[in-house]
Amino acid sequence: MSTPLEPLAPLDFIGIGLGPFNLGLACLTEPIDELAGLFLETKPNFEWHAGMFLEGAHLQTPFMSDLVTMADPTSPYSFLQYLKESGRLYSFYIRENFYPLRTEYNDYCRWAAAKLSNIRFNQTVSSVEFDAEAELYVVRTQDTTYRARHLVLGTGTPPYIPDACQDLGGDFVHNSRYVQSKEALQAKKSITLVGSGQSAAEIYYDLLSEIDVHGYRLNWVTRSPRFFPLEYTKLTLEMTSPEYVDYFHALPEKTRYRLESQQKNLFKGIDSELIDAIFDLLYQKSLKGPVPTRLLTNSSLNTASHDAGTGTYTLGLCQEEQGKDFELLTEGLVLATGYRYRTPAFLEGVRDRIRWDGQGRYDVARNYSIDTTGRGIFLQNAAVHTHSITSPDLGMSAYRNAYIIGELLGSEYYPVEKTIAFQEFAI
Repeated sequence: MSTPLEPLAPLDFIGIGLGPFNLGLACLTEPIDELAGLFLETKPNFEWHAGMFLEGAHLQTPFMSDLVTMADPTSPYSFLQYLKESGRLYSFYIRENFYPLRTEYNDYCRWAAAKLSNIRFNQTVSSVEFDAEAELYVVRTQDTTYRARHLVLGTGTPPYIPDACQDLGGDFVHNSRYVQSKEALQAKKSITLVGSGQSAAEIYYDLLSEIDVHGYRLNWVTRSPRFFPLEYTKLTLEMTSPEYVDYFHALPEKTRYRLESQQKNLFKGIDSELIDAIFDLLYQKSLKGPVPTRLLTNSSLNTASHDAGTGTYTLGLCQEEQGKDFELLTEGLVLATGYRYRTPAFLEGVRDRIRWDGQGRYDVARNYSIDTTGRGIFLQNAAVHTHSITSPDLGMSAYRNAYIIGELLGSEYYPVEKTIAFQEFAI
């Protein structure tokens, strides 16, 4: 992309951050003449979870959950259009698998980003202020100042490091950097993986596949009482619907927070096929004798220390159902502990314009706004506590973007579904 220039006039909106959600918004707003928008991204190009590009790893949502299709099936930025231009449409058809490979999805997003004129890479937002007289947000980067009537936050969720591993030292790895660190990990005598979701399962299967090649011991530790499968039945999927968002958002804050903690297996579970594949691989390898691996459930990580002299980690764990503490020694440590949202520091200048709930998190309105006017700052993702499992779901991103576009324009541009579910959530 070309070097960003100072806009001659205020923009209608600025999108900060460019993950799949804001990239989808960029695609959907590009053809709208009535909307002048710009998207700012600190990275030099689009990149989405490159550290988890494992061989054969795929999305947990079908290809129709691409950047645009659920809002505009005729869009030139659809996944099918990408396949057509890439010469792989018939191969994808013959494959008869609705789930794109993760590397393929990332390549698709790069393809879409390269076609857009409303994206500026290498732009790190340093501050955001509000010009009350002009009623404009002032967004500053390292070399440019932008002004806009609205903001759309799409900065994503950074890797989460548990308290026990803060300032731990050594060369432990978060799963977001697994691929880049795999070779160094496999040179160690032992590897311990901490985590319970899809990423943890993919890494365990990958390391287990090559355990006899490298000769390491492999541990998988999870706090969960079992290896939960992702619940993907069709009536459960109706919880990713406008009706369920309406229902969930209208619940009392205390109830929403309780449900948030209970619904994690609806979007953080493991593909059941992968769970079965792990068992089958363990069975296959066990035919030659005991497999040097341990799978430990109900085990929380409470403490961790690193001995620089031996290069060894000592993990202090607790089997929660038994209430028993125990230790695990390991040379390699992989934290598949997911991601958690952090309020960007650049929002400090407009903090008083943002609504906060009783837990100190964004008070996200039904229309995805978080500012006191109800239509000034919109949020992508980071709203499980107000919009339930639809917040991180790729399949609902086009719906959310169509909703936000309607708020930006003051009228509906892409038809926004009101009801799609057979079941009733509210009485």
